[in-house]
Amino acid sequence: MFTGIIEELGTVERIERTADAARLTIRGPLVVDGAGHGDSISVNGVCLTVVAQTPETFTADVMAQTLSMSTLAGATAGSPVNLERAALVGGRLGGHIVQGHIDGTGTVLAVVPGEAWRVVRFSLEPALAPLVVDKGSIAIDGVSLTVSNISPADQPEQWFEVSLIPETLAATTLGALTVGDAVNLETDIIARHVERMLALSARTPAGPSPQTDTSETSAPSAPSAVLRSTP
Repeated sequence: MFTGIIEELGTVERIERTADAARLTIRGPLVVDGAGHGDSISVNGVCLTVVAQTPETFTADVMAQTLSMSTLAGATAGSPVNLERAALVGGRLGGHIVQGHIDGTGTVLAVVPGEAWRVVRFSLEPALAPLVVDKGSIAIDGVSLTVSNISPADQPEQWFEVSLIPETLAATTLGALTVGDAVNLETDIIARHVERMLALSARTPAGPSPQTDTSETSAPSAPSAVLRSTP
């Protein structure tokens, strides 16, 4: 589990591709410090498992499903990436609960600069739209952010906006986003659970109707026979 507070801007050093997977080697001295074989590190919001490491790099395997659902499929050597180690139990949760399990991708629709911040609008797949709410949490390329605006529910093309402060612009890859760029999206896990429970609840058949008491209208039953012993 992660918090969405990025610890380091890393760099993809090498990619080895196969027919249905890829092996990434990423430079990130900070996140590698203290990491061991089998530990989890978030790379642009995707939870990856360390399979090898050096003092300044780590290597992780990415399966086909992850490649198909995230922007890691288009990663190249030299690409900057947001890095975060798994959260420490007992530490402060500075962002929100981020699993590193990507729901899909979105595309930058607009970038509006301000005096001290930047508003970025992203496209939103119809299936994810119910999970994104105004002032709710969302992870974009692993960065924990607050939704600052959303499209009307009846609008055919759904979108949402976030407002990026200078620290986020400088410390993450989001500062370099331009119109047309793709990003990884992870919606709020609590919203996903609620959606699933409501869907299953709607499918649950109604229980049997309570039986009507007909004791007053039904004919009295015949007395039961009593066996008596012969004296």
